Amino acid sequence: MATCFRLRSCLALHLLRTPPSRVLRPRADYPVARIRGYARGPLGLSSALLRTDGFVGGSWLPAAATFPVHDPASGAELGLVADCGVPEARAAVRAAYEAFCSWRGVSAKERSSLLRKWYDLMIQNKDDLAKIITAESGKPLKEAQGEILYSANFLEWFSEEARRVYGDIIYTPAKEKRALVLKQPLGVAAVITPWNFPSAMITRKVGAALAAGCTVVVKPAEDTPFSALALAALADQAGIPPGVYNVIPCSQKKAKEVGEALCTDPLVSKISFTGSTATGKVLLHHAANSVKRVSMELGGHAPFIVFDSANVDQAVAGAMASKFRNSGQTCVCSNRFLVQRGIHDSFVKKFAEAMKTNLHVGNGFEERTTQGPLINEKAVEKVEKHVSDAISKGATVVTGGKRHQVGKNFFEPTLLSNVTRDMLCSQEETFGPVAPVIKFDTEEEAVAIANVADVGLAGYFYSQDPAQIWRVAERLEVGMVGVNEGLISSVECPFGGVKQSGLGREGSKYGIDEYLELNSQETS
Repeated sequence: MATCFRLRSCLALHLLRTPPSRVLRPRADYPVARIRGYARGPLGLSSALLRTDGFVGGSWLPAAATFPVHDPASGAELGLVADCGVPEARAAVRAAYEAFCSWRGVSAKERSSLLRKWYDLMIQNKDDLAKIITAESGKPLKEAQGEILYSANFLEWFSEEARRVYGDIIYTPAKEKRALVLKQPLGVAAVITPWNFPSAMITRKVGAALAAGCTVVVKPAEDTPFSALALAALADQAGIPPGVYNVIPCSQKKAKEVGEALCTDPLVSKISFTGSTATGKVLLHHAANSVKRVSMELGGHAPFIVFDSANVDQAVAGAMASKFRNSGQTCVCSNRFLVQRGIHDSFVKKFAEAMKTNLHVGNGFEERTTQGPLINEKAVEKVEKHVSDAISKGATVVTGGKRHQVGKNFFEPTLLSNVTRDMLCSQEETFGPVAPVIKFDTEEEAVAIANVADVGLAGYFYSQDPAQIWRVAERLEVGMVGVNEGLISSVECPFGGVKQSGLGREGSKYGIDEYLELNSQETS
């Protein structure tokens, strides 16, 4: 099991010591030239970036139907977006396949230059891109601004990695023979992304794919299609050739059939998906019939362990950062807080005080806001269900515990104590602003509780015992470990999980390998 450890630098010092026949056509009432659809959107959003049509083969093309996208904070309609179906999906795949035939031959240096131009345009438009994220996902504007920088950094990183795709020369047993191993692009990659990081989850995949010489068809989440379309506008400005980056937004109603079409199309060579474990299993099933390469970044159930030796203040700060980013709606958010008996009461008290002092619920565009809405009513209902289940089984609400008066999609940041392992919040990923605390006695008990889950994406623990740090870091069954650190995502480090949290790694120097295949040649 390959695991990425993230340690705070001070700790590290201490330790050193369509089938081709299916073609998309514009509707009869639209001109066939490069159609550019715009949403009105709320005041303050860039009309140049707030697109409504699909982006296929370098052109903005509508679909036969549209679907509304709403601001989760206010419920206001942001715009009507093209509701692409199977015909549009297959046409996008065809456009990507045709583009791949030439894109794969573009020099690594030129691909690098184009990705760098795309990065530069993202930085130039960072404020407008962040506002789009806040409008469609609800996350606080400061977090959205951080996501845009994080997102752009993937384009910068892979623009540099594009020039470092090296092969090997192998000396065979026969003296007169040599073997040459080339790394070649897979082909068309279908990229299916979630709503909680509507920009970064795209660039982390697409940056690697384009750097490798692949082309892509992106199906963004139905709640947040505007970010993917804004990236298409900037990719076009950057000079990314037509068909290399395609976007087909669709409604929830059509998502299943579009996903199946992408996974079964013979012209698609790779599927990259970030989302729930249940959906990932369905996509894996579809991809298996044609033996496609897959990358799956699926659900998590991250433990956050605080040992008696920990610095309590440092642990509380890490807990705040890990749990409440995007109102608890990230796949690496801490979902279970395991706190050793000797430090338990102190941690719970300080955690509650920090929550009351530092967390402010409101519209993401308000400067004071740190906690925006949940994405929709269904998400709020799940959080309510977890909290009510915990209370019914003996948990104590330390703070929060109910919907927030700001609006129907808002929930109070909630801290629960006296939590037991039979409660839903201990068994399932909540994906909301709820921090359940489980008391434990021994290191072995904590590791056993942490590893009982059938998923293993991220894990965190706090300790000042060097020997314990090495033991626990290596025993946690997760793909990424934060040691005295609550934030672990960076472009330089591989991102991914073990068990049912997925397959493959994204970001880092390893991320580009997901879009390459090995070609072995022997010569004499």
